[in-house]
Amino acid sequence: MNRDSQLTGFERTNGRWGFRNYILILPLHNALNQLVDEVRTSHPASPIITSVSHDWSGEVDTDWERIRRVFSGFAVNPNVGATIIVGIGTEDEESIVNAARSRRNMPINYLTLKDAGGFEKLQERIFQSVSEIFPSISQTVRTPAPWSALVLGLECGGSDAYSGITANPALGVASDKFVELGATSILAETMEILGAEHLLAARAKSPEIGQAIIDVVARYERSITYEGIDIRGAQPSRGNIEGGLTTLEEKSLGAAKKAGNAPFTGVLDYAHLPTEPGLYFMDTPGHDIEQLTGFAAADVNITVFTTGRGTPTGSAVIPTIKVATNTEMALSLPDLIDLNAGTIADGTETVAEVGDRIFKEIIEVANGKLSAAEVGGHREFNLSRLYGSTQ
Repeated sequence: MNRDSQLTGFERTNGRWGFRNYILILPLHNALNQLVDEVRTSHPASPIITSVSHDWSGEVDTDWERIRRVFSGFAVNPNVGATIIVGIGTEDEESIVNAARSRRNMPINYLTLKDAGGFEKLQERIFQSVSEIFPSISQTVRTPAPWSALVLGLECGGSDAYSGITANPALGVASDKFVELGATSILAETMEILGAEHLLAARAKSPEIGQAIIDVVARYERSITYEGIDIRGAQPSRGNIEGGLTTLEEKSLGAAKKAGNAPFTGVLDYAHLPTEPGLYFMDTPGHDIEQLTGFAAADVNITVFTTGRGTPTGSAVIPTIKVATNTEMALSLPDLIDLNAGTIADGTETVAEVGDRIFKEIIEVANGKLSAAEVGGHREFNLSRLYGSTQ
């Protein structure tokens, strides 16, 4: 395998690398969503501005540390060159800003409604702040990046009967190649490995890591049974069933194939950073947008999302590559899909050949090619809440 990196990116002060160089406008209160979005769409720098909307209204409860970790990590994702954090003006918001600044030395402006004295004046200050930041961000150039620059997120959504035999194993081939070259790859969605956790644990680099994988699933099951739900006796979602899946174990065995055959280097809590290159499992919800948000807060800089039924989900800061599991869906949703792995089921390509195509597509997107989700303007964001569960 060619060990000479073909990647280019933006080296950050904390040693991470980005494959995009956004100006991120990040609201810390849902009352500021519209104001922020109006700046994003109206400013002349709009092509490199990104922003999110969410439903958080500043409440501090048992999920506070999780919320702070996500907001602060999202603010300094390597694909972001500068961030304007917009808030009401509270001590809790300042805690988020300080956490972001402690993670990475980069331009982070904190603007508040309290200091501005009104929504209109705050919007003017955001607009001005973008104008001041734009020249330096727009002049930043790509440089050759090592393979270790890549932090790959592995995701699936809208799984069908083809997922475990086409797109997921093909993505596993690409993931293995990157891990062998020295990159990082992260499998997630705890519910999606239910029934397959023992197989993943057997690939751990140490007994402790293997046990951690088992423990994550057991903890998730305890949180569900606490609500009186027999998760192993349950069925996949209606969409999964319509796609041809019959049991959660069948779905899990297919979903786990996204991680290929590499050994597991570690287990991460939601939105926690990997400490060295290798393959990881992250404890995340099965909800696609919550998973992507947690990936972004953990410095994932590119994601591949396999789908059997079409899922219009993207990220405000992570290029998201969609891989179709079947040809019929790929042809019917060309504006959502980047690659078709249905050719494996059609008999025109092998898993290895599609895996190689995914590998090459990741490199092209990392080097600047826009994914379908980016072209479509998909910038989904959602906070993952536990509400005092045992997870």
